Amino acid sequence: MERREGGAILVECLRALGIRHSFGIPGESYLSVLNALYDTDACRCDINKSLDFFLCRNEGGAAFMAAAYGKLTGQPGVCFVTRGPGASNAAIGVHTAMQDSSPMILFVGQVGTDMKGREAFQEIDYQSFFSGVAKWVVEIDKVNRIPELLSRAWSVATTGRPGPVVVALPEDVLTCSTRQSSLTAKPSITEAAPSPETIQAVITSLSRAKRPLILMGDGGWTATGSVALQRFAEASNIPVLAAFRFQDLYDNHSFTYVGNAGVGMTASTKALFSKSDVILAIGVRLCEMTTDGYTLLSVPVPRQNLIHVHASERELGKIYVPNLGVHSSPNTFSSALVEQTLHGPWDHWRAAARDAYEAGFDLPKLPGSVDMGFVISHLRARLPEDAVLTNGAGNFTVWSNRYFKFGPNQRLLAPQSGAMGYGIPAAIAAKVARPDATVICFAGDGDFQMNCQELGSSMQAGAQPIVLILNNGTYGTIRMHQEYSYPGRVSGTMLHNPDFRRLGEAYGYHTERVEKTEEFAAAFERALGSKTGALLDLNLSAEAITPHKTLTQIRADAKAART
Repeated sequence: MERREGGAILVECLRALGIRHSFGIPGESYLSVLNALYDTDACRCDINKSLDFFLCRNEGGAAFMAAAYGKLTGQPGVCFVTRGPGASNAAIGVHTAMQDSSPMILFVGQVGTDMKGREAFQEIDYQSFFSGVAKWVVEIDKVNRIPELLSRAWSVATTGRPGPVVVALPEDVLTCSTRQSSLTAKPSITEAAPSPETIQAVITSLSRAKRPLILMGDGGWTATGSVALQRFAEASNIPVLAAFRFQDLYDNHSFTYVGNAGVGMTASTKALFSKSDVILAIGVRLCEMTTDGYTLLSVPVPRQNLIHVHASERELGKIYVPNLGVHSSPNTFSSALVEQTLHGPWDHWRAAARDAYEAGFDLPKLPGSVDMGFVISHLRARLPEDAVLTNGAGNFTVWSNRYFKFGPNQRLLAPQSGAMGYGIPAAIAAKVARPDATVICFAGDGDFQMNCQELGSSMQAGAQPIVLILNNGTYGTIRMHQEYSYPGRVSGTMLHNPDFRRLGEAYGYHTERVEKTEEFAAAFERALGSKTGALLDLNLSAEAITPHKTLTQIRADAKAART
């Protein structure tokens, strides 16, 4: 057997694990890996040999792409960055993958093993640096251990609560050569499943309820699990809430879907928590946003009968003590539930919850030249069933999160971490994973400029989405909070923006400025017809800061409260 460098062994292992796409920024600390990727680049015609490396413009954007890819596909998104500054930039993507419970593997270059501990050039102790935001951090210290540790990294990233793994690659380990086989294989691990006795206990608890509620979401779901849960909920007529930014995991057109528990939660959604007597939480980690700052359920013992189902035993009892904690994947649990049917006195409860959800789509005409109420209504009617929506963070995300109805094959890529700049990289990753899908990125003007340089990555890779810039000239979320807390005292939130049309054109995108509401539909059709992506700059008013309250109204209410 010929001798091969560690970099070549690593790439062979990734191919054996089924990795076909990776994202990153080149660095001298992992030149051996780049050299091995050169050989796979020459094998694009053979899917079993190719491993595409999508060249990005910033490590933060590359890490966001890997995190989004993992969230969309359920397979680890792979990212390569260099040591020190590269790893620091990539940390935002690792944090986002962790909060999203998305599988991801970040490979980071490292100084040679003979230089460790000397504060060498760009040296970082990655175990200390990433331990609080990654599921597992490991440094490969011997070339012969590459197959073993990559197999483990895959298993850790994808099992239990999915999450990000950071793998540090010392330069001399990558350049060291060995004759050892690089044979590895994708682990086949059965998902944790509930016992028949457990399912019976769940059914017994639900059958005694007067106002049951199902709360579902977070990472690890498959289409099979989502469909099974919907069949059970519809057969039993039980209302279903989705966790923060996971509403795409359940068909929003189902009569059992009653909304999303997240930022800016409606009064009717909060009331579902307070009035329910049994809550079946499946796959949910019961985070701050989903529980409205841990106020909707009493800590540590909720008033409601709480049945908490999670693939990770560490999430059970983490914050809330459940009446019944079930260590199971959401998919095996839902598949077991589908064999059951319940009939209880909650028909009116479910119907009222659905009516309240539907009523939330009645919007007033918003101030300004472009009315986002019309825009999102048009998109609901026009987008195909395979559409993928992405967004970063800001008030503008209410349109893609609350006012779009996701069908069973439509997806939302949005960060639970509240990270600005996620939307553009996520949209690019979606086009990489699903080249034929219609991918729409919602981006505020401030959010867009966090990672707009990644349009260059999309141009180079031919993975160009449609970008809607909701341009109101301000960091809207912070401006809104300023008016609530310090009415009339605007500081550090006004934006002077570039000409987004010219910027988009420079990256090869079809671009238009939409000045009026009535211009949007035709402009969007032209965007759909573009083969090189599209960027539509929407002229919004800062007054339309929320769907139901203007900045002027917020300021007036805040001043009145102080008098």
